[in-house]
Amino acid sequence: MPVGRGTVLIGGGTGFIGTHLCKLLQSKNYDVKIISRMPGAKHMTWHDLEKYGIPSGTQAVVNLAGQNVLDPMKRWTAGFKQNVWNSRIRTTMSLTEAIINTRERPKAYVTISGVGIYKPSTSVEYSEDHQQEEFDFFSKLCIAWENSAKLPENVLDCRQVTIRSGVVLGKNGGMIKQLYIPFYLGVGGPIGNGEQYLPWIHIDDISRLILFAIETDGLKGKLNGVAPQVITNKEFTNSFASALWRPAVIPLPKSIVNFIFSEERAKMITEGQKVIPKRTQAVGFNYVFPDINSACEELVQS
Repeated sequence: MPVGRGTVLIGGGTGFIGTHLCKLLQSKNYDVKIISRMPGAKHMTWHDLEKYGIPSGTQAVVNLAGQNVLDPMKRWTAGFKQNVWNSRIRTTMSLTEAIINTRERPKAYVTISGVGIYKPSTSVEYSEDHQQEEFDFFSKLCIAWENSAKLPENVLDCRQVTIRSGVVLGKNGGMIKQLYIPFYLGVGGPIGNGEQYLPWIHIDDISRLILFAIETDGLKGKLNGVAPQVITNKEFTNSFASALWRPAVIPLPKSIVNFIFSEERAKMITEGQKVIPKRTQAVGFNYVFPDINSACEELVQS
C-alpha cells in the first residue's frame, strides 16, 4: 500500500475549489480533514478548532472558506457584505491563531485572496510586488484577508503562502456554471463592451498551485493565481462560444449587470485588471492550461 503523506486541514473544503483540491490531495495519498459548520466523518467544526486546536499530525493548513460574493440570489446589503467579510477574515484569523498556539506546527499554511486587491485599469500591469492600497470594499477585504493570515516573525517553523486568485474556471461551479446554459443556447455574449481584462485560472491549475505551495520547501509570500495568458472578457466569450460551437453576439449591457448585482459588486465583472503571474512562474510552477482555448476545450468536454 502507498504510504500516506500526512494530513492537510482545509477550511472551506466542501466548496468549488475545496472539492477539487480534496480529490487532488487524496490522489497524492494525503489524508484530508475538512473544517465546516457541521460535524461528520473526516470533518471538524470551527468550534472544535477553537476548542481543541490543530489536529496532531497536520502537515499543512489551507483556508478556502468564504461566502460566494456573486450569488445573484443575495442582495448586496450591509448584512450580506458583513457575511462576505466575516466568512473570510474570521475563519482565517481562527486558523492563524490555532497555528500560533499549537506545539506541533504544520509545515505550510496556504490561504486564498483575490485579484480584487488590484485596482481596475486598462493600462497598469500588476505583478505580485505591486504596492497595495485601499480603494473600495474588495481591496479593503483582500488586504484585511491577507493580514489576518500573517504569522508573527517568531513563528519560523511554518511557511505562509497567499494565492491571489483570479476567476476560477471549472465545469461544476463558479462563472462557467452560470454561463453554460445561455452560451449553449446561443444567447451568450460579452459583458458591456467586453474590453475589460479578465484575470482567470483553470480549476485544475489553482488546485495544483495550492498543492505546489504545500510541497515546495522554502516558498513563502504572495503568488498571483492567474493563467499567464492575459485576456479580455470578449476574448473569453469568443473562446468559450467557439468551444461550444455556438455564436456569442448578444452583449449583456453593463446597466443590467449593475441592476442584478448592484454597481459596487458588479465591478468584479464589468471592470478588470491586467494581472501577471510573474513570481508564480519564477518559482517554477507549470500550468496545465496556460491559454484560454485549451481551458475552454476542457470545460465543454462531457
